Amino acid sequence: MDSRREGRLLPQPPFHYAWAIVTLGHLNVLCALGFARFGYTMILPAMKEGLQLTYAETGWLATGNFIGYLVCSLIAGLLASRWPPRHLILIALLCLSAGLGITSLASGFLSALAARTFTGLASGAVYIPAMTLPTLWFAPHRRGLAAGIQTGGSGLGLLLSGLLIPLILRHYGPEGWRYAWLLLALLVALVWLLMLGFLRSRPEEVGQQPYGARAAAAPLPPGPPRWRHVFVNRGLWRLGAIFACFGFSYVIYATFFAAYLVKEGGVSSAAAGQLWGLAGSLSLGSGLLWGDLADRIGKRFALAIVFGLHAACFATFAIGRSMPAFLVSAILFGLTAWGIPAIMAAAVGDYCPISLASAALGFITIIFGVGQAIGPPIAGGLADWTQSFSGAFLLASGVAVIGGLAALTLPRVGRNR
Repeated sequence: MDSRREGRLLPQPPFHYAWAIVTLGHLNVLCALGFARFGYTMILPAMKEGLQLTYAETGWLATGNFIGYLVCSLIAGLLASRWPPRHLILIALLCLSAGLGITSLASGFLSALAARTFTGLASGAVYIPAMTLPTLWFAPHRRGLAAGIQTGGSGLGLLLSGLLIPLILRHYGPEGWRYAWLLLALLVALVWLLMLGFLRSRPEEVGQQPYGARAAAAPLPPGPPRWRHVFVNRGLWRLGAIFACFGFSYVIYATFFAAYLVKEGGVSSAAAGQLWGLAGSLSLGSGLLWGDLADRIGKRFALAIVFGLHAACFATFAIGRSMPAFLVSAILFGLTAWGIPAIMAAAVGDYCPISLASAALGFITIIFGVGQAIGPPIAGGLADWTQSFSGAFLLASGVAVIGGLAALTLPRVGRNR
């Protein structure tokens, strides 16, 4: 970074409120992704049996959730540049809690699809403003660290859903999946109370400057956002396409993980939950790990490495068909799970002004969402046709390889951009 622009480092208070904000952001990601999306992974087998769904229909439920998330991503990105993030997050969390509760009342495929789609809309409205908080609370050279910490909320969701949901399913029997959704709704409501009490939109509200800010780095008041610069930006389109490869491949693994283990791997629901919990616990620091590595070796190479490990993870899961192979796959996924989202959150600043970062993140998330939306029904339909998920996981592995190769073609950008 250019020292002429950095200026003198401002004195830091004994406790900077930015760390409270990043902790709250971690909890927002926990709700938006960890509970609302990845909770479905553990609930899916029981919900499928309870509503007598096909695998293709369960895939469409995941797609409905992703479509809702996709639709709201850009809208939330635009709103986050105009509304205080606190207001948007509080409204979205209430909607998310309601959506999870409504899912527990589903009586068939159509009502479940409507509930999951509404939940996806709320998830996007929580996630995008939450992930733009670091741009407001941290100086540029600290934002990667903050984004990496926040993405760990997804891993915490994996861990908690893997531990809690099997207990609920065993205790309540065939209707246990309904109580599992109610539990997640209650947990989101508790997080809403924390946001109501402690979340603030900008450091000025608590009499502080962004963490790590320097005297010469005070930003000028931004002019009207020029959204056209986002939509015609070739670099962002390329980032989005690579992000879509991640969305398509990882969501197949995350959606059908437990179903495959229980139906084809001869693994109990409890053991599947333990493996999912292991992946979740290992993933807690994955965003921080790979975000830091991207700062050191460059985003292109870090992305290629993560995609390569994902390809190995999915192929091992499909071919191994034994507990050691399942364990290796879960470990690989946990260590790399949120590396790509963390790198992408930092990479958008390489291709657009920081004033457009929230819109840019929302834009590439839409393209990412396209990959997520088409992944589950394709995988579910392939599983119905072949009577096995192996082909679906091998397809995910191949798309991950494509994503890694595409990442290596990204243009170099200046470190001081």
